[in-house]
Amino acid sequence: MANAHESNTKKIWIVFGILSLVTIVEVIFGIYKPKSLFFTNFLGMNLLNWLFIILTIVKAYYITWAFMHMDGEKKWFRRSVVWTAVFLMIYLSFILLVEGDYVYNVFKTGHLKWIF
Repeated sequence: MANAHESNTKKIWIVFGILSLVTIVEVIFGIYKPKSLFFTNFLGMNLLNWLFIILTIVKAYYITWAFMHMDGEKKWFRRSVVWTAVFLMIYLSFILLVEGDYVYNVFKTGHLKWIF
């Protein structure tokens, strides 16, 4: 039991590299906005926005996995924590997109104008 504490330096750099890579991909897509993704609609929103949502969920999942130390927990505990958070993020995104689109269409095509 002389070496009970091990260094996590390698793990920290791997997490840093993965999160940095995903963030760099998001920034590059945000700056260049490829026309093939920006002008292609899927389920009422362009593919570029879907890409940002998916990459954000991937980052949130990996942050939960790495910084909440879920890799050392039992399988069902990990799933209950991580998948609940992922489901809630997807559900919140869905609700915000559907309601936002409805409000936008009401103000765009309705009899009321933007009064606020």
